[in-house]
Amino acid sequence: MSTKPSSIIIASKIDELPNIPLSYSVANSQTSASQLIYTLFPEWAAARGGRGVKFVRFTDGITNTLLKCIHNPPEGITSSEARRIEDDESVLLRAYGRDTSILIDRERECASHLLLSRFNLAPKLLARFANGLLYRFVPGRVCSVQELANPAISKAIATRLGEWHGVLPTSTTPPPSPASSSSASSGEPDVTLWTVLQKWISAIPDDTDKEKARKESLQEEYEKLLTSTDEGGYGLKGLDGGVGLVMGHCDLLNGNVIILPQEGGLSASSDATRQVHFIDYEYSTPCERAFEIANHFSEWGGFECDYSRLPTRSARREFLSAYLSSFELHRSGATAATISAGQIDDLMNEVELFRGVPGFYWGIWALIQATISQIDFDYASYAEVRLAEYWAWKESFEGRTVSTPREQRWSQE
Repeated sequence: MSTKPSSIIIASKIDELPNIPLSYSVANSQTSASQLIYTLFPEWAAARGGRGVKFVRFTDGITNTLLKCIHNPPEGITSSEARRIEDDESVLLRAYGRDTSILIDRERECASHLLLSRFNLAPKLLARFANGLLYRFVPGRVCSVQELANPAISKAIATRLGEWHGVLPTSTTPPPSPASSSSASSGEPDVTLWTVLQKWISAIPDDTDKEKARKESLQEEYEKLLTSTDEGGYGLKGLDGGVGLVMGHCDLLNGNVIILPQEGGLSASSDATRQVHFIDYEYSTPCERAFEIANHFSEWGGFECDYSRLPTRSARREFLSAYLSSFELHRSGATAATISAGQIDDLMNEVELFRGVPGFYWGIWALIQATISQIDFDYASYAEVRLAEYWAWKESFEGRTVSTPREQRWSQE
């Protein structure tokens, strides 16, 4: 009963991707979204014999507009069959927030999405339009903040993340075949976590003396993060456990984790890699694995930064054990992997050193968002909270006693 169009191009390169010369408008949402969908799927329109389209707005994000575009199911079928058809045919429309190109390279986002699709780690990207993307819907439900601490879901996230890091190349340029690529590349990619951070720092407003002083301070801290400890810095750049940079998602908050439908619930299957899916790849970039993991752990607190929810040492060890097992399996192609306590200890130490960097990263991001975003979110206050996480880590790194709620929770066994 599916009417999924057979004429849609499955692109592997950006220049193969349909580019619709239209925009989505928040002020004229229904009409502009309909125009985009009917341009891509003219046969959905009632005038062309289709069943029309309806829209469901998702509200989990604080940057973009996300709509589920549903080709109305035919009449006279069961509700379960209607849901199946909806999931099979639905498309996600994601419209970018205003001026977010300051923060996000949209060409690179498309390239990352196409890369992930080649490895079956992202839904098919169907088209671009002037201010967004259209891609296939991933059936499932959005993970809640509280569920990040659920042991089964946490293991599923760790396992999926290990797969990402184990199979994805750090270059978005298509290799001859997926099998010819690896997670480690010769030479450093042109774009990394550190080049993104530098770009963001350069974009921080500096119109006042106070803003200039802050920008200079953050630039100094950035340079310390890159500088080796022998030269008086923090030595985090290149702290990769010997595996090289990995292709990171770099925004693994709960809203970007989809729990896939499984009969019998999440614990019914031992194949954890099939239990969750990651969405939204606009921040995806090569990075040290410890940044990716520390960043995910920081998201356990949600946008409210509730530090009492952060994973304890024992919860982090469980996550890293599952992650390392998956990473080794997918990187080597073996059928089994034995992970030693020493490997877990080493990665624990890496994550420990990176635990302040997510606050630095998102604090800088929020300083910029506070000046450009039209979304009803207090980015300025959020920036202060996140940057405070970095300053507390800095004090701890330099040997001073720190007793903030976040640092206290982090040290709990």
